[in-house]
Amino acid sequence: MSTVTEAARRAGAPRPGGGTIRSVRDSLVVARRNLIRMARIPEMVIFGLVQPIMFVVLFSYVFGGAIALPGQQGPIDPAQYRAFLMAGIFAQTVTFATAGAGAGIADDMHKGLIDRFRSLPMARGAVLTGRTLADLVQTALTLVVLAVVALIIGWRTHENLGKVLAGFGLLLLLGYAFSWIGALIGLSVRTPEAATSGGLIWLFPLTFISNAFVPSDSMPAFLRHIAEWNPFSATVQAARDLFGNLPPGYPVPDAWPMQHPVLASALWSVVIIAVFRTLAVRKYRSATA
Repeated sequence: MSTVTEAARRAGAPRPGGGTIRSVRDSLVVARRNLIRMARIPEMVIFGLVQPIMFVVLFSYVFGGAIALPGQQGPIDPAQYRAFLMAGIFAQTVTFATAGAGAGIADDMHKGLIDRFRSLPMARGAVLTGRTLADLVQTALTLVVLAVVALIIGWRTHENLGKVLAGFGLLLLLGYAFSWIGALIGLSVRTPEAATSGGLIWLFPLTFISNAFVPSDSMPAFLRHIAEWNPFSATVQAARDLFGNLPPGYPVPDAWPMQHPVLASALWSVVIIAVFRTLAVRKYRSATA
């Protein structure tokens, strides 16, 4: 009897370590579980690569010869548009991962896996943190493949390696921030299908009412102001600056986020993480109470 009691005590007792250390450790365990799952279902990664590659090819070769950038002299140069475009495609790719994050968490809820996690002696927020970290790794791999495709079609950076890496770092930070929005959506709906729809329906206006694909000064005044204060636009502008992809003579809008895009991008991402992580963890606790 004493042996059984001791085993039960060990199973139910928290493991050694402070709250922060325990939360980090549990989050990494959950992240590892999700990464193993992704490795065993490679079509999840493959299908996640198809859409951004299609966007690169279609926008580069279908629209690239028809869109003139402000400050551009002479005939339309598709190469300049490709340089302008890629930061927008990178940003769109990391934010569209939001739908996958939400669907994955909704699927875990639907199958009862979250309830099984709740029965274990682990930090409550670790389930969501681990999931978002795993999604961040997948997003990083997608960005690597997408950058290779961009190099093949002629995209180049014109800054030093440190700035280029900083640009990709801001893109990943934005993707991680948006994955918390996806987590909240996944916890708020009943099915993975609803999470996918809910994760995409607001992303299309967010990404297209921005400077990702066309300059914001070509928009009506009210849309231009929205685009210039859009967190997505700030990250796109920051990536263009850090990659050295702003066309010669391109006029930078007067809005503060466009004048200080690196700082604005970092601030937007941190605020989104702080707000939506708090909301998602609170929703997780109430959903599993």
